[in-house]
Amino acid sequence: MDDAVRVRRVYDPPEEVDGTRVLVDRLWPRGISKERAAVDVWAKDVTPSKELRSWYHQDPEGRHDGFVDRYRTELGDPAHTRAVAELAGLLGAGGPVTLVTAVKDVADSHVPVLVDHLEHLARRR
Repeated sequence: MDDAVRVRRVYDPPEEVDGTRVLVDRLWPRGISKERAAVDVWAKDVTPSKELRSWYHQDPEGRHDGFVDRYRTELGDPAHTRAVAELAGLLGAGGPVTLVTAVKDVADSHVPVLVDHLEHLARRR
């Protein structure tokens, strides 16, 4: 994967350099219209399952490592594989891609795990 992929919060104003904006959250962000979000693709199916999100949010600090491991496993299951492949295809098509999310703490969310997974897939090609 090249440096064309970016990660930003969906609440930040879109920029021309964002290219294709992909929302990587299961739920639509609160308080933001579709126009203001300027999302081109909503990749719900690359996100952690409802069960995993609920489990993680009960104790984010104590369960972060377990969350990362479980989410990596989910990314390889059949329910996620197609959505991950579609996202990887966008990244491989050329031009910038910006993954957008509503999470407040992006560094401790699913997004870095997803980016790492996509980078791993790109290196295997």
